[in-house]
Amino acid sequence: MFKLATLLCLVASSLGRSLVDNSSTTSGGAYGAGELTAVSSGTSWSTDELFARRSFLRPSKASSYKSQRPAERQQLNKRETHTTPADIRPTPEPTGPSSQTTTVHIIDEHDFALLLPDRPGELISDAESDGVAYCTPEGTDPACSKRVADGFIRAAAVATADDGSYIQVTGCLDVSKSSLDPSDSGGQFDVRFPNGAQCTFGGYGASFIEIVEPAANRFCLRCCSAHDDQINCNSHQDRAGCQAAIPGTYDFPALGVTCEE
Repeated sequence: MFKLATLLCLVASSLGRSLVDNSSTTSGGAYGAGELTAVSSGTSWSTDELFARRSFLRPSKASSYKSQRPAERQQLNKRETHTTPADIRPTPEPTGPSSQTTTVHIIDEHDFALLLPDRPGELISDAESDGVAYCTPEGTDPACSKRVADGFIRAAAVATADDGSYIQVTGCLDVSKSSLDPSDSGGQFDVRFPNGAQCTFGGYGASFIEIVEPAANRFCLRCCSAHDDQINCNSHQDRAGCQAAIPGTYDFPALGVTCEE
């Protein structure tokens, strides 16, 4: 009854007619059980006729807006799921001749080398121009002239690509066992910095990226076998951090080690 009354009010408002109830004698009375009619210029319409003539009512802006909502939501979802394509510009050429002091390697989780600052308290980003290679205490490379302290590498994991395109080592650090700044958010080393930097896996000029994040207790190194491999060794993700640039193992529950601690 309420919906019928509302519809009839709209009709009356549009046509300038007044609604009356045949069973009601007062304009302010409640709708009775009698037939409702619209009276104008002597013309009387029944309830059924009123419903038949309701088609002239135009949809409101609100109803039109609702009809567009599914398409709008679809477009919004497309915008929300849109991701920026990876920057795969060519890898910059190496800087300077190859050098043993800036050569890293990965043999296994106990035998690898990382580029690190050579001055106490130096930020990783500042050491990109003068970092040197530090081997793990158990490293077997006779060319290693510097080694990290015992306990600096809390845990590490090595992984290789099925097609042999890269090898990587990821893990957790104990910055207190070094001269690194524990508040340093980190930085990246690659074929550009420091001079002569290379990884033995691919040789001089082959792509590699290393990120050290003292504040997050994380490190990662990936060495690619090919030059200009911006798919596997993207040197343009220097601000992305280890977990994004080099997905790998950063939690070691079997050892009770996590980089978050």
